[in-house]
Amino acid sequence: MPIEFTHVPGKAANGSFFYDFAETATKLSLIEDAGFRRLVVDDPAGLLNNMDIAAQTLERTGSLEVVLTHWAGVIEPTVAARQLAALDRRGGGRLSLRMLSEPLEDSDAEARPVGHSVVWQRIDEYLVLLKRLWSNDRPFDHEGAFYSIRGGFVPRKGPHGADLVIRLGGQSGTALKVAGKHADVFELAAGSPDEVGQLIERARRAAAEHGRAGKLRFALPVRIHADGWSGTPDHKAVELAGPPARIALALLPYAALGIEEFMISGIDRPGEIARIGRETITLLANSLARREPEVPQPGAFASSPFAEHRIG
Repeated sequence: MPIEFTHVPGKAANGSFFYDFAETATKLSLIEDAGFRRLVVDDPAGLLNNMDIAAQTLERTGSLEVVLTHWAGVIEPTVAARQLAALDRRGGGRLSLRMLSEPLEDSDAEARPVGHSVVWQRIDEYLVLLKRLWSNDRPFDHEGAFYSIRGGFVPRKGPHGADLVIRLGGQSGTALKVAGKHADVFELAAGSPDEVGQLIERARRAAAEHGRAGKLRFALPVRIHADGWSGTPDHKAVELAGPPARIALALLPYAALGIEEFMISGIDRPGEIARIGRETITLLANSLARREPEVPQPGAFASSPFAEHRIG
């Protein structure tokens, strides 16, 4: 089973990973060469800046896919659909959309009840409209709970059309319902292999309600502490420390669950990126290839003494 690695840049207090794009371009080349398949764009400056960074990243790389972090409610669906289709064309089909849930913050938020379910209902309607705009061959009208569209139409579709990869996460029943309907990639929450396995099964059941159980891929956020434990724990990621080979060993029980992607954060320095690519990515791929006839069971390496392992 092939495992793909995604680089998740850090958000430093003295400037983001993308602050100096000349320096960033060098890092992007290194990330590509190290074996990372994707890069997450989630800059503190927000959505519009994310779209600009995504465009520059797609222009300066040849194979790296861009995972664009996005929120419903910041820009209208018709505008977003056109901009995202243009980005996807610019990257030759290397764009995917990562939807995060955020509270309603637009001008009419006070007129509607704000809550967890409402946020996810809005995301659902937003994604339905994006897909419709990316696939329709003529203008359409829409009147929904959150959006009103007259003559909605995107004349120039992206390479994927309505099949642009959508990434979602969440643990509540409401979040899983929306993810089951729309997600191509489900971003898991941190947990032990057993806890992550249970979330995978819940997500698969939610997708099965829409006939999509076999179409869902799973990604696990992992934070690597190259210099040992420091600072406060990241409760959104599985946290690992130790030499790259030991980190690869600690990831094996998660790979055994059927996870096909690890989202790696905590390694922004060139030396760290190169080392993780040269050792961890290569070693994990080789280990899985050797174990293909006999897939390791969840928890088989949970008590390994070789890696510091903490769940955020």
